[in-house]
Amino acid sequence: MERSSRPVFKRSELTQPRPAGAATAASGNAGFTPALASRFETEGAAHHSGAALSILPDLLSLAGSLPQERAGIRLHGNPALRAILASDAIRNVLAHHDGTTAYRPVRAILFDKSPATNWSLGWHQDRTIVVRARDDMPGYGPWSRKAGLQHVEPPFALIEAMLTLRIHLDDVPADNAPLRVAPGSHRLGRLPEQEIETVVRRCGIRSCLATAGDVWVYATAIVHASATAKRHAHHRVLQVDFASVDLPPPLAWLGV
Repeated sequence: MERSSRPVFKRSELTQPRPAGAATAASGNAGFTPALASRFETEGAAHHSGAALSILPDLLSLAGSLPQERAGIRLHGNPALRAILASDAIRNVLAHHDGTTAYRPVRAILFDKSPATNWSLGWHQDRTIVVRARDDMPGYGPWSRKAGLQHVEPPFALIEAMLTLRIHLDDVPADNAPLRVAPGSHRLGRLPEQEIETVVRRCGIRSCLATAGDVWVYATAIVHASATAKRHAHHRVLQVDFASVDLPPPLAWLGV
C-alpha cells in the first residue's frame, strides 16, 4: 500500500495544533468526549442527529435562492452561507470533534440529486483544495479550474488534517442515494486508484442515512462513493470542507 509523503508544516502554520492526544486534552468541552474522538479517529465518520435543525429554515432559504435543478453549485462570497457556517449549530458540531473552534470553512458546495439531476460517483478520495490564486510551488499540483475557481492538489497530509461536514436539507433513506464510506480508509494515506476497490473490500461499507437537519462529519481523506437515487425526490446537502492549517505563503485559502 502506497503511503503519502508528509510535508513539513511548522507549528506556527497551525491555527490550532491537533496532536494525536487531543482527544484527552480537549475533553473539557461540554459536547466533546474522548470516546467520540477516538471512534472518529478510527472510523473517519460520525453522525450528529438533528444537529442542524435550528438552522434548517436558513439552509432551505439559501437553497431556494440559488439556481435550481443543478447537480452541484460551488458557493463563494454568499453572506447567507457565511452566517449559517458561523452559527452555534455548526460550531458545536466542530467542537464535538476537537474541543475547539479552530476549524474554518474553506470550500462549500450545495449538491442536489433530483429526478432532473441524478448521478452516481464511484469510490474515490477528495484530493483538491480551492485557493485564491495560482502560485506554483513544490508539492502542489496538478492545477485546475472549476466553476471559475482555482483548484490544486496539495500534499496529502493537508487533506488528512481537514474535516468535511455534510449538512442535510432533505431526508436520505437507503433509496435516496446516501453517501457510502469505507470506515478507516482515511488512515491509509493517498491511495493509488487501482487499490481503492481492494481497500473498500477490506474496510467494508457504511451507508450514511440521514434525516433533514442531520449532520455527518467525515475525515476529508476518507474513501467514499454515491449511487443514483431510486426515489423521485430531492436530495440536497450542503458539503463544507474545514481546515485549521494555513497554507504556505503566498498560497492562501479562497474560503467561503
